[in-house]
Amino acid sequence: MTNTKGMTMPQIDDAELFGNAEDQRAYEDFCANQEAVEKFTLDKPALVCRWRMSNKKVPMLNRHIRALSERLVQGEPLTHNMLSWAKQHVEWSLAEGDYTAHDGVLMLVIDINGNAAMTVGEYEPLADTSAKALRARSAEARSEADETGVAPELLAAVNNGELAFVAPADECLCGTATLIEQLAQTKGISVTRVDIPAQLKGALFLVSDEHGVVPAADADAAESDAATVAFFADGYEKLRARRS
Repeated sequence: MTNTKGMTMPQIDDAELFGNAEDQRAYEDFCANQEAVEKFTLDKPALVCRWRMSNKKVPMLNRHIRALSERLVQGEPLTHNMLSWAKQHVEWSLAEGDYTAHDGVLMLVIDINGNAAMTVGEYEPLADTSAKALRARSAEARSEADETGVAPELLAAVNNGELAFVAPADECLCGTATLIEQLAQTKGISVTRVDIPAQLKGALFLVSDEHGVVPAADADAAESDAATVAFFADGYEKLRARRS
């Protein structure tokens, strides 16, 4: 992968910004390799986007870029040049890149100065998909949204045939959530938003730019509501398959 102009070796101390140690090592290896090409500097990460890949492509790229355009770094929106760079490098560099994680995760890292880099890591499914674990991930993503304006993961539920997201009414949804919203509309399913997770009832699931649709393993829900969540999950996977 390539980097924005004028960056040299980064100093990354915030391991919690990456999904796991392997992702952080992949990112640091990428940065180290860049030194052979040009001096590369990335300051403290302010935003890390994690987008699932399929056969060296990023499904829903336009949705992800639209959500990226609504994100803030240090209180400011990303520049048009940054958005163009991100889209072009995903479209061009992924296909040409020499890496093994063809169905992995693309990581876009933007530092506090507005500089950016991309790298690819292996995909690892969630080890814990209990309702408690999904609620915890949603809470972490909500904290990120408080700073960047967009949550990369949302808690959602289908109850009595209605879909609800935990998100402010005026907040831009992440790319995967916009797909689920559109799938619901094709089925005539009403979509609402609630303020707190405790307001959700029915078939609980996580909507994630990295993991797609993740139903809670221990959800106590009506069969019809669980089937609707399965419909969302299947729609997401079919879209990924079309890009393979």
